[in-house]
Amino acid sequence: MGSRIKVVKAREVLTNRGYPSVEAIVVTEDGSSGTAVVTAGQSVGTHEVSFVYDGGKRLGGRGVLKAVKNVNEIIAPALKGMDVTEQRKIDETMIDIDGTETKSRLGGNSTTSVSAAVLKTAAKSLDVPLYRYIGGVDACTLPVPTIPTIATGGRYGGGERSGGKPSYEFVCHGFKTLSEAIYAGWEVKNEFQKILSDRFSVYKLKNIYIPVYNFMEKALAHSLSYLTALFYKIIPKGKFESDRELWEAMTNAIANAGYEDKVGILVDVAASCYYDDKKDKFVGLISKEDKSREDLIDMYENMVATYPFVILEDPLDEEDFEGHAILTRNLGIEIVGDDLFATNIKHLKKGIEAGACNAILMKVSQIGTISEALDAVQLAYRNGYGVMPCGSRGQVVDIVDYAVGLGTGHMKGGGSGESAKRLLKIEKELGSSANFLGKDGLMPKS
Repeated sequence: MGSRIKVVKAREVLTNRGYPSVEAIVVTEDGSSGTAVVTAGQSVGTHEVSFVYDGGKRLGGRGVLKAVKNVNEIIAPALKGMDVTEQRKIDETMIDIDGTETKSRLGGNSTTSVSAAVLKTAAKSLDVPLYRYIGGVDACTLPVPTIPTIATGGRYGGGERSGGKPSYEFVCHGFKTLSEAIYAGWEVKNEFQKILSDRFSVYKLKNIYIPVYNFMEKALAHSLSYLTALFYKIIPKGKFESDRELWEAMTNAIANAGYEDKVGILVDVAASCYYDDKKDKFVGLISKEDKSREDLIDMYENMVATYPFVILEDPLDEEDFEGHAILTRNLGIEIVGDDLFATNIKHLKKGIEAGACNAILMKVSQIGTISEALDAVQLAYRNGYGVMPCGSRGQVVDIVDYAVGLGTGHMKGGGSGESAKRLLKIEKELGSSANFLGKDGLMPKS
């Protein structure tokens, strides 16, 4: 059988985010192959599976040669000869070998990279696009894209593990086709950059090349987000008294480009990064003043009423299901659980029972295998929750196919770069069967 696995191997690579990452390749007997890269996130929730790192001085302790060895010496022999289309059986084999709830033996970076590579190889072996392999004949819904714009983490104090959060993106939802949405995103982002340059003297960052090895140890050791500049514009310290000035600028950019009610704003707050349990306050989040949960709830209610926010991600602490439920009831927009759920059905079930959020962020690296991530997706769908795939952990382009294959209606990213190219290619392949939901792709459904 040509679809049986012949080779599984991994190596350490450096991504454009600056993190050492595991790259896995799976090859079948018929020569089909798939490659996947899994990397750490800018901000990492406490409920995510464990990554295996090398420790020591090399690469600030974040080298992944141990994880690579786990793939090559433990996972590879166990999977050799298995049929690459038996995704769940393969994933369960890795889960059983690991034997821990958090993937701490093999490492979530090891299992995720292999699991994702298996999925891609299976699609190749059947000679179908990845989105078609995932979703079958129903895979024709294109996601509403977002456009990364600004990272503001740590500007007001606090946020020692913020990783650049909060970060803001434009959401291009009020259009009939994906192509129109991506073009509108390009116009709005350019208008926003012009406003920043003209009004606030924020330098327009273009092609940024950073000598990775010279920079790596410091960046990793101190959890700095210099490479966020490759995805977002970074606001220097002291330019603003509050992120509210950014909200004004983003709103004006949308209006200036002529897309009021068609383009909205997403904010990934990652509020847990700013929570000080000794003070029971959020320190340096959005502005320099310490804030209680109640202060944040009041602030969110005001910002949603005043500015075109359509998605809030992790607006409160990752343990605060009750607070997320309050926001979900009161705001009437999409409230996404990222750190809150960690693509984990156990945490998602808890959220569903509490009425916390109305959407889940999907990151395979948070849970460790494709099968477990898809279990969370199906649980979300059965309970009326939306799903927002996110490719920030190395699967930047592949996540486009996940979004189309799963019919999620929207995704985080997709509006620029290689992700946009992939989406436009799929739109062309689908032709007249392409379905773009516009605002109906967001939660709550209108």
